[in-house]
Amino acid sequence: MTEANYKKYCLDANFFIEAWNKYYSPDFCSDYWKVIAELGEKEIIFIPEIVKEEVINTDTLIKEWFQLNVIPVHMIDENVTSCLKLIYSTNTNHQRLVDNTKGRSIADPWVIAHALNEKAIVVTKEEKITNPASQRIKIPNVCDNMGVKWMNDFDFIREIGIRFSCGLKKEV
Repeated sequence: MTEANYKKYCLDANFFIEAWNKYYSPDFCSDYWKVIAELGEKEIIFIPEIVKEEVINTDTLIKEWFQLNVIPVHMIDENVTSCLKLIYSTNTNHQRLVDNTKGRSIADPWVIAHALNEKAIVVTKEEKITNPASQRIKIPNVCDNMGVKWMNDFDFIREIGIRFSCGLKKEV
C-alpha cells in the first residue's frame, strides 16, 4: 500500500470471534492469523479497547493470540465520545444498536465512533437490516446513516489482497 491510498480499518469483535471459531480456525488456517498480526503491526487495522475485551473474554486461545500479537487498541477519548454523541443525536434509532435487554452489542456503537473519529473503514460480519418494519438496527445501517464506509470481512480480504493457498498437512 502506498501512502496515497493508505487506509485504516476498525474491526468489530465478530471479525475475530467468528473467524477464530468457524472458517479460519488457527488449527487449519494459521497463515490467516499471521497476516492479521502483520496488518496490526503495520497499523492498518485497529480495534477499540471494548472490542478487545469482548474478544478475549470469549476464548482462552484467542486471548493468548492477542497477548502474542500487536493489534493496536484505541482507547475512548473525548473525540471518540463526541462522535458517539453525534451518532446518537443524528438518529434516535441508533440507540437500538445496543441490545440492553440481553447486554449484547455493547461495543458496536464504539466501533462506529472510533471509525468516525479516525476516518477509518468499519469491518464487521453484521449484515444490513433492509426490512423497513424491523425494530432491529445493525452496524452497517448506522454506518450508512453516518456516512462511514463499512465492509464485511470477505470484502476486506479482497481489498487488502489476502491470498489463501491450500494443501494437505500430511499425505492421506
